[in-house]
Amino acid sequence: MKRILMVLSAASELRLSDGTLHPTGYWAEEVVVPHRLFSDAGLSVTFVTPGGTAPTVDPISLNEQGGVEPEAAADHRAYLDGIASSLASPLVLEDVTPDQFDALFLPGGHAPMADLVDHPALGALLDAADRDGMPVTALCHGLAGLLSARNSGGFVFAGRRLTSFSDLEEQQGGLGDLSPFFLESRLRENGATVVTDAPWSSHLVIDGNLITGQNPQSSAVTANALIDVLAV
Repeated sequence: MKRILMVLSAASELRLSDGTLHPTGYWAEEVVVPHRLFSDAGLSVTFVTPGGTAPTVDPISLNEQGGVEPEAAADHRAYLDGIASSLASPLVLEDVTPDQFDALFLPGGHAPMADLVDHPALGALLDAADRDGMPVTALCHGLAGLLSARNSGGFVFAGRRLTSFSDLEEQQGGLGDLSPFFLESRLRENGATVVTDAPWSSHLVIDGNLITGQNPQSSAVTANALIDVLAV
């Protein structure tokens, strides 16, 4: 059975550009949809967070404030309840090594911008995984975690084609100017070739072992791309 390590933030708050703290967490759809698809495909999914802290779901990812229809929110809540024991006891990020798994998957929500963006252990894990050619998959704001990947040559994913939650999406339906940084712009500043599509459209970019999705609407296509790679 192929093993996927799903890297979640442990943050429940994000400091905004004005200095205030904003409630945050993982985005429900970006965990639920991939986890369900991975499980249905017979893949093993293991959660990991900094310090092994139980992650927090972003509250607005489960209601209409976050653009989530009531039926979808109810489905996501029920699914998260079904995997609650696994979410409550993630592995410790600082202790895992890439040889234990076959792929990495980083979902979003704004939380990765708080504690994964410069996490040394995550950076080392991503660097090692990429050198080994392991599939590295990131979705939406999960790409903030990729920014932690640095070695003597600089940003590990410089020069690579990828997509992320776009600056336009951040302005239209994200944190706007209160965002501590704009992810698309930060990735470009670090040398990545960022390719985005229309706001809120499903969009996937694959560059070798790097698989990235733009936004929550890209959850299924991104997960299915990883499933296809692991099936080879």
